[in-house]
Amino acid sequence: MELIRDIQAGCLKAGRPAISFEFFPPKTEEGERNFFERVLPDLVALGPDFCSVTYGAGGTTRDKTLGIVERIQRDHRLTAMTHLTCVGSTRDQLVGVLEDARRRGIRNVLALRGDPPGGQGEFVRTPGGFEYSHELVSLIHGMGGFCIGTAGFPEGHIACKEGREVDWGRLKYKIDRGADFVITQLFFDNDDYFRFRDHLARLGNTVPIIPGIIPILSATQIKKFTALCGARIPEKLVSQLDALGTDDEAAVELGIRYATEQCEGLLKAGVPGLHFYALNKARSTAAVVRNLGLARK
Repeated sequence: MELIRDIQAGCLKAGRPAISFEFFPPKTEEGERNFFERVLPDLVALGPDFCSVTYGAGGTTRDKTLGIVERIQRDHRLTAMTHLTCVGSTRDQLVGVLEDARRRGIRNVLALRGDPPGGQGEFVRTPGGFEYSHELVSLIHGMGGFCIGTAGFPEGHIACKEGREVDWGRLKYKIDRGADFVITQLFFDNDDYFRFRDHLARLGNTVPIIPGIIPILSATQIKKFTALCGARIPEKLVSQLDALGTDDEAAVELGIRYATEQCEGLLKAGVPGLHFYALNKARSTAAVVRNLGLARK
């Protein structure tokens, strides 16, 4: 499988954005069957450039994540990236995961600090492990043979009390440790992304900053997501969601329209790609990609 940095370079040369999707390991056998038999084929049919699979809070889905990434690459010939977090692992255990990934033909890793188990409370470093994601980036870079992605936060990381520009400076330090590209947290105001991208450019960044896009599926769900990650929903969009109440079908249609318009603005500004948080559903993400004329199959 290709390295994502090479995929990005090829898309840049071709004058088109790289399109990618993010999935999570299904929690049930039925969910796994639906993912592999319906969701994944529907999205692979669009001709994406790569995809990623999350690791689960506290690294709880380690073996399942690697297995899904391996299966996607084997069965669909689609480059897939595994997430890897520092939570609940020593340095030696992280090396073991990376060696396992290498044996499976997995060459792309999204290096994250990760959230505490359950997603609540303060992050606590595991004895013998890492406290910061830049340490994980350095470890992976030192092992060689991997392409390394990392996360960026256009509105600043929710745990960074010193302000967003301090957080962005720490991201630049992480990039300098060996990250090949950045995928952003979800956001709804493109100005947040532009401010973030331009600040990093002033710091000397040259790696791709890929915007992360989430098509809204329900008002309740997106408000929960944004509360957890610290992202802001613009007042106009909040009002539109509130007017829909519990009508999830209407929320899906609004989400498709909003994400399409948001992506159009980003593409006009020359973003290197679009990374869709698909939430293991095909309909909305597929609709947005088709609306943008970016389906390649």
